Amino acid sequence: MANKIKIRVRVPKTAKKGQLIEIKTLISHNMESGQRKNKKGGKHPRKIVNKFVCKYNGKEVFVSDWHPAISANPYLAFFIRAEESGKLEFSWTDDDGSVYTKTASIQVN
Repeated sequence: MANKIKIRVRVPKTAKKGQLIEIKTLISHNMESGQRKNKKGGKHPRKIVNKFVCKYNGKEVFVSDWHPAISANPYLAFFIRAEESGKLEFSWTDDDGSVYTKTASIQVN
């Protein structure tokens, strides 16, 4: 089952200091639960994204643990408070230890 991982994030380019901003993320991933059977009757190995982390200028501001019931191509939206200009780092960790990352910048006035 080939799966090319594609990540999308939406972060406002600018915000006012102290403003709550909405962050939207989507990762294309099949999220194999390990319950489906293959053509030979054996189960497909489990392969899900099990953790999401967002860092704002190096500090963790949002963490989420995911479990087998999570949908394929999971979408996540959350809010953070814009305190200073800088970089947002997003990472998704897979069962096999793979880590998929994306970054975005924000200018705070």
